[in-house]
Amino acid sequence: MTLGVPAWSRSARVRLTVLYSTLLFALAALVVGGLYLGLSLSLRDEPLSQGAAIRATVPVNDGGDQVERTFVEAAAFERQVNEHTLRNLRRFSIGALLGLFGISLALGWVIAGRVLAPIARITTVAQEIQASQLSRRIGLRGPDDELRRLADTFDSMLERLDEAFASQRRFVADASHELRTPLAIIQTNLELALSETETPDGSRDEAAVVIDRALRRMTRLTDDLLALARLESPEMVHEPFPARELVEESRAEFASVAAARAIELDAIAPERLELDGDREALRRALANLLDNALRHTPTGSKVTISVQAAAAGILLEVTDEGPGLDAAEQEKVFERFWRADGARGRNGGGSGLGLAIVKRIAEAHGGSVSISSNPGEGATFALELPVRQMPLRGTG
Repeated sequence: MTLGVPAWSRSARVRLTVLYSTLLFALAALVVGGLYLGLSLSLRDEPLSQGAAIRATVPVNDGGDQVERTFVEAAAFERQVNEHTLRNLRRFSIGALLGLFGISLALGWVIAGRVLAPIARITTVAQEIQASQLSRRIGLRGPDDELRRLADTFDSMLERLDEAFASQRRFVADASHELRTPLAIIQTNLELALSETETPDGSRDEAAVVIDRALRRMTRLTDDLLALARLESPEMVHEPFPARELVEESRAEFASVAAARAIELDAIAPERLELDGDREALRRALANLLDNALRHTPTGSKVTISVQAAAAGILLEVTDEGPGLDAAEQEKVFERFWRADGARGRNGGGSGLGLAIVKRIAEAHGGSVSISSNPGEGATFALELPVRQMPLRGTG
């Protein structure tokens, strides 16, 4: 508990100062104490003047006789000198230690301040930063030590947070715009249909079709938004299943859509290839790729689904014969709500989130998604995922 303890004494600088001074004082005390003890023990040995004395023959009072008397006993004299020396040594040592402790406190305060200055700068910047000011950086200079690496790590974290917040703001703005458009269409057609009491039946029917199309677009966008939100959760079901089943199920699901536009939907899937991941998520990724291909490939053309073993896993490809994409568009095609300027601009009810969902699913499985395309020559979307080799039937 810190009750009754002054606030200034709880700072790291005070604690470091006291610790530094205490350690220095203890070390100096041990050195001085050791010197004093060694000197004291050496002086307690048998005096060098043992048995020596200063004697002289002096006359007796009557002056007739002379006697020999001892004036100074060297051993006693040496003992007194030693005691006086040790006493002075104790006094000087204690004074020197107290002075050293005071000096060490001052030096410790200065040194601790210099050592903690970068931490103080980090703390100040962290306190000043808000969600709307994530562009601020510490920018600590100096040697490449632990504190410099701590500041650089903090700057990197701020940069990632800044990018995440910026992406979130763009996402909210784009989602709001995408939802506002069909809502405006619905509102306009409803007002038109309700404002005129003698509106022809054909106009009402046309308004109903437009409203239904807008509602479908909103439903698709809402589903994709929910899918993206679910994909942000780290909990995904991982289970092994044959890759061929995924391909055949997706082909059957889009067979009627392809037939309605006279598009040939072909599937190439060898056996004994097994995926390890979330089956429903991967089915949605393949469905988004197929939906994208069928919406952009011309009537009477061909869309191919192929799966094969690659060096780093299983390669799932969807190839169409659409207008293709140039290099600049290929770098942006997996961004959320991205719109192409050319023929691959979003139309036909697309939400603009399909390929972004594919990328997120691929990354969640430790894989990747890429595109190979040339303008006017179609496009191939490749989903590379971890692979497992199924055992051959009949083997142990």
